[in-house]
Amino acid sequence: MSEGFAWGTFFFGPLWLAAHRAWVAAALSLAAYVLIGVLAPPAVAAILIAAVAVFLGLHGHDFQAWALEHRGYALAHVVGGKDKDEAWLRLMAHRPDLVAQLASGVA
Repeated sequence: MSEGFAWGTFFFGPLWLAAHRAWVAAALSLAAYVLIGVLAPPAVAAILIAAVAVFLGLHGHDFQAWALEHRGYALAHVVGGKDKDEAWLRLMAHRPDLVAQLASGVA
C-alpha cells in the first residue's frame, strides 16, 4: 500500500473506502456528507464538503491500513523507493524468505 495523498478517496470518498473494505470510515464519511448536505446552508455546505474531501484524501490510505489491521493483517515492513519496482526489489533484498515462497508459489 502506498503512502501519500489518496486521490481516489478525494474524488470518490465513501465509494473508494467501501471498495477497499474500510466499512467504518466509509459509513462515517457518508454520514458526514449527508449531514452537511441536510443541515448546512449551500454556501457553507460547499466549503465543508471540500474540507471533508481533502481530509479523506489526506487520510484515505490510513483508513485502509486501519481496516486491514482490524481484519487481522499485521504491518511487517515498510520499504521505500522512487517507484513500486524499486520498493519491491528492496523488500526482496531484505526478505529473501519471501523470494523462496514466491518462487514455489506458496505465497
